[in-house]
Order: sequence, then structure tokens, then C-alpha cells
Amino acid sequence: MKINISNLHYSYPGEIKALSGVNICIETSELVAIIGQNGAGKTTLVKHFNGLLLPNDGKVIIGDWDTKEHTVAKLSARVGYVFQNPDEQLFKRNVYDEISFGPKNLGFSEPDIESHVEDAIQLTDLDNYRNSNPYDLSPTWRKMVAIASIIAMDTPIVIFDEPTTGQDAVNVERIARIVHTLHLHGKTVITISHDIDFCAENFKRIIALSKGKVLLDGPSREVIAEVDLLSSTYVEPPQLTRLGFRLGFPIAVSNQDEFLNELQQIVDKRSDQI
Repeated sequence: MKINISNLHYSYPGEIKALSGVNICIETSELVAIIGQNGAGKTTLVKHFNGLLLPNDGKVIIGDWDTKEHTVAKLSARVGYVFQNPDEQLFKRNVYDEISFGPKNLGFSEPDIESHVEDAIQLTDLDNYRNSNPYDLSPTWRKMVAIASIIAMDTPIVIFDEPTTGQDAVNVERIARIVHTLHLHGKTVITISHDIDFCAENFKRIIALSKGKVLLDGPSREVIAEVDLLSSTYVEPPQLTRLGFRLGFPIAVSNQDEFLNELQQIVDKRSDQI
């Protein structure tokens, strides 16, 4: 499902300008990361996708729906939002009920509810916790419950707000696997994050915001190569990208495979010169 944002302006009470003329088009099944320093407008922007915020000026179109013409409840069938803090969206007494709440609220049939809940449980590795109270679980597993509750709603668009914050390496890898599985199922997956390494490794497009405006927007490899512009947003390129540039790589690398491939080419070239 496509997202079209045209000349979006938004100010909070007190004339605090958060977004200034944002124009973005996100195609169906894209993997998009939105980055920028605190106050750049990232969260304000994505809260327009499901109607939590409405434009002061401009338009946000989700598929063929103008967000100004539909309620948050209606938009929740199209846009699933995983909050940064899972405690803000968990309220049921056991994991299974928590995950099934969304599809029930959307009016799914009982067989579909069961199917979607089971798929979400398996994807998030929650099988051993289905009867647990979410608040008896560690923050890591509460995050998985929050993610599963959105996955079970089967929305065409899924948004992750700072998904790796406070997560260990094992869970970051689990979240990356979830992102790619959703993408394989045709979902549009969007994240807002300060974790540039996670974004570069798992998202094909990066949008960098600065002071409520789009500073950079393009393929991840091209955006992370813009070292000077990124530094103006207090965002550094991924560690492997920076190391690659120091070693003389001609392109920006975003993951281990790309790094090793470029390193091997340099080694082979030097061997040929000997």
C-alpha cells in the first residue's frame, strides 16, 4: 500500500514548528528507515500515517484514503504502529489475549484470528510465553509481544518506532528477521531509529530529516555515503561504512558481506601489482 505525503506542515501548540513542507512517496512493499537527531520530526511524521496527528496544511494519503477523512480506528486496519515503549500498548492479562485483541477489534473471523495470532507467535518466538502475563516478562520479551500484537493485525503497512532501543544483540537479530519476513510477505515496513547500523543493514531506503524537513532521501548506500550532510544532523554513518572509507573503499558499505567483498577486491588488486 502506497503512502503519499504532499507539502506536509505541522506545528504543536505554542507555534512549535515540527514539519515544514515535507514531500515523500513510499511505494508498496518498500523498506524505509527514517533517521535524524532528536527533534528532527521523525515521530511527528510517522504519527501522521495512522491519523494520530493530522496536518495543519498539506495531505497524507494512505492507499486511496486521506487521513483527514478517516478515524484512527479505521486507519489502524492499514497502518500498524509498534511503539518504542511496549508498556504503552500492552494491557491484557496474558500474551495470547494481547496478540488476539487487534484482529478481534478489526472484525476478523475466528479462524482468521487464530491463524494470524499463531503466525505472529511463531515469528516472534513467543510460543513458550503465550499464557504468561506480559508484565511478568523481561523488557525484551514485552517488546516481542508488542510487535506480535501488530503483526497479527495483518496491516499492509507496519511502523517500528526505535525497535532496537534497549535490546541485546540476539533480539536485534530477531527484529531484523521479522522485518525481512514482513517484507517478503509484501508489507511496507518503516522504522524510525537512531541505530544507523541497523537501518543500513536492513532497510533499502533511508530518509534523513533535519529541523522538520527532508535533508536526504535515497537508497541506503547513497545516503550513508553523505558523511558531511549526515554530520549536520548529528548522525554518523555505520561503523563499517566509516572503516571502509578509512581503508580507501570507493563505495559506502552497509553490512559485513559488502565490507568483506570490497576488502577482498583491494587485496586482490594489490596482489596483482606485486
